[in-house]
Amino acid sequence: MKNKHNFVCISCPLSCALELTEEEGEVLGVSGNECKVGVKYAEEEFRDPRRVVTTTVPVRDGILPLLPVRTAEAIPKRLVVEAVGALAGLVVEAPVTDGQVIYPDMLGTGVDVIASRDLARVE
Repeated sequence: MKNKHNFVCISCPLSCALELTEEEGEVLGVSGNECKVGVKYAEEEFRDPRRVVTTTVPVRDGILPLLPVRTAEAIPKRLVVEAVGALAGLVVEAPVTDGQVIYPDMLGTGVDVIASRDLARVE
């Protein structure tokens, strides 16, 4: 039996309304896309949706109270809530540099959580 799945492509500002048709897990086609990127996006969203996680964590002795952090790459969407929960109890010690690994190998994905900015220590 053929099934249809709807997605809104977020790869560019066009935000194409995509319709993916599949049968027993096999993609038969994608429609509604203005470019090939939309096809790739719909197929990835269907097979293995992933997201970059962004949040903030408290900083001890920093010039600001919070440090913006993000995953270095997208992780499986099903792990996003668990990843944010894992970061909720984390406190970072200043100073911190942009790109510094804050939490290695988030949830066994092989993806590190990194700082999104430099943050100096209070002198």
